[in-house]
Amino acid sequence: MKDQQQIAKPTLTEATREWARIGCLSFGGPAGQIALMHRILVEEKRWIDEHRFLTGLNFCMLLPGPEAMQLATYVGWRMHGIVGGLIAGLLFVLPGAVLMLALALAYAHFGSVPVAEALFLGVKAAVLAIVIEALLRVAKKALHRTSDWAIAAAAFVAIFFLAVPFPVVVIVAAAIGFARGRGAPALPPSTDAHVSPVETLRTLALWTAIWVLPLLAVAAFFGADHVLTELAWLFSKLALVTFGGAYAVLAYLAQEVVQTYGWLRPGEMLDALGLAETTPGPLILVTEFVGAVAAFREGGGNPVVMGILGAVVTLWATFAPCFLWIFVGAPYIERLNAIPALRSALSAITSAVVGVILNLTVWFALHVLFARLEWVSAGPFHFEWPDVSTLRIDAAALAVLGAILLFGLHRGIATTLAVTGGTSLALHALGAI
Repeated sequence: MKDQQQIAKPTLTEATREWARIGCLSFGGPAGQIALMHRILVEEKRWIDEHRFLTGLNFCMLLPGPEAMQLATYVGWRMHGIVGGLIAGLLFVLPGAVLMLALALAYAHFGSVPVAEALFLGVKAAVLAIVIEALLRVAKKALHRTSDWAIAAAAFVAIFFLAVPFPVVVIVAAAIGFARGRGAPALPPSTDAHVSPVETLRTLALWTAIWVLPLLAVAAFFGADHVLTELAWLFSKLALVTFGGAYAVLAYLAQEVVQTYGWLRPGEMLDALGLAETTPGPLILVTEFVGAVAAFREGGGNPVVMGILGAVVTLWATFAPCFLWIFVGAPYIERLNAIPALRSALSAITSAVVGVILNLTVWFALHVLFARLEWVSAGPFHFEWPDVSTLRIDAAALAVLGAILLFGLHRGIATTLAVTGGTSLALHALGAI
């Protein structure tokens, strides 16, 4: 109770200034971003107490989409309602989104330059080590029971060997977890403020319209087969199933944009994640890179204009649903967190995400370390396997360097990317790459 009595009430101007600062400093993925918000909002400013912060975080982890951005939106909503939530969420995303757009357009224009290719070889090698670190971190947090390990293993086999779509894996894991959690004792009653069903339905209808209608307008104006319409559909679909963040969804996204649509090459997805790691904001901004580059190349007309439109459509489809989830669910957060079946569903999804990230790790390793892959088919199994004679010694050496920096010397992501990228450039200058 003492903490609640000491909670300060900032003005909207004060909060906006702080959200802008958080948006510019939000490097390091969700763990670092959540830690940054906790330090500023709970410890320094005392704008929200520990219990409310953690309860909001638990709820955001139940949702598809970037949990750190959604947590910022929730805290902004608690302080200043819908306006506060919009400001917090937008300022968390916009600094990184502006920078990512500039980098994506530059990449689309200059990506084939040999110097840039050498730089991105180092970035890809570092990203491989970073994804392995994420895999170990999530596995340590998620896998405690035998059933957790079984769900993770099944998710990996389903995706890597059987080509089961990522959304199906998430839905099945959630169903298993929901069934597993039924009958467990509920947590104590919540203290959420009462909101009428009519108000909830009104909010749901409004934010669904805000999300969907502009994308339908894009489809009506450009046509069903245009790249912008296809981006709107793809990323709206992903917005419903992006549990586990960018790491979990990237392999599925790569399958769609490389194999189904042909917008990018496999290695370019690695470059995209490397750029997302070096910019502020949620890692799911990797989707903006895909949208901008795809529209730059496939949109017709002025490529820069189309690249900007591709980024805007992708950002809208990715982040508009986040506001929908928070503004509809925020009044019910404590009640939803107390439902055992929902908590069990989250646990099962998190276990499946370990298997999904393992799939991403293997996918990254194969495409970074080998120049040629071949498809293998045996009964129901259909997967890529490397031609071992095409092992890239330079990429393997850079990946080892990245692993030493991250795991041995405990350097940060930015330092690791800088060192491996710089080393790759130096080797290129010496003619070794």
